[in-house]
Amino acid sequence: MDESTYNKVLDEQNPQIKKLYWDIAFGLQEVDKLKPSKYMVELSKEHIEGKKTYKQVQDTITSYYAKNINNHNDDNEEEADKVATAIYEILNDGAFRFDYLTYKNYHKRLFKNLDKKIYNPGEFRTYNFTKPEPILNDNTVDYQSYDLIEETLKYDFSEEKEINYLHMTQEQVINRISEFTSRIWQVHPFQEGNTRTTAIFIQKYLLSIGFKVNNDLFKDNSLYFRNALVRANYTNYSKGIKANNKYLNMFFENLLLNKNNKLNNEELKIK
Repeated sequence: MDESTYNKVLDEQNPQIKKLYWDIAFGLQEVDKLKPSKYMVELSKEHIEGKKTYKQVQDTITSYYAKNINNHNDDNEEEADKVATAIYEILNDGAFRFDYLTYKNYHKRLFKNLDKKIYNPGEFRTYNFTKPEPILNDNTVDYQSYDLIEETLKYDFSEEKEINYLHMTQEQVINRISEFTSRIWQVHPFQEGNTRTTAIFIQKYLLSIGFKVNNDLFKDNSLYFRNALVRANYTNYSKGIKANNKYLNMFFENLLLNKNNKLNNEELKIK
């Protein structure tokens, strides 16, 4: 039988791509003002240079925190390190299916090695919450009610699945991608880690349908991405403010069309 065989996805060998994936993994931590440890940065360099495999890096950082569970200086560094290794793995793994279960699974993979009470990895939240946003003068976005999370995500994903980007103008493409991204982020289905999960999912989704993605954008502008999502979902008519996708559109124009919009966090702040 003359039939082509499947090729197993192996650890990325190109140093430039490996560096880009690690840069994204570290850069996305900025949405929660987290930075990787110096040790993690050194391990990533050894991986980029071919001195360690990804598996060795993953095992090394896991072992390090297991041995120093009460003896390392910064819990934020531990979170940044463990989540970064998970982001790298997702970016490299080659697999993708467009549905809300993949979205849910990414959250589980990103946060499975962190405090279960804080993150409840891969599970939808069971209560409503608010979050003070600095760019809103500590006001909050209204997130979806916890009892409608699954139903809302199923609807948003089914609607997006019917979209045909082939017959859209560039402007229509950007508007639609912004709209879908904004919607699933507004649901905020998880207790913590929603922006990082959304960013990775959207990146994988766009690549899966053939878009050329400027990955440096997520590396360098993750905080802008989050703040743009906030502005896309905040309305306060008493203050003359309406939800606005303009800032998110600017991000996606740079991401997909190689435009050079100035992505300035100060411009997103409510005056």
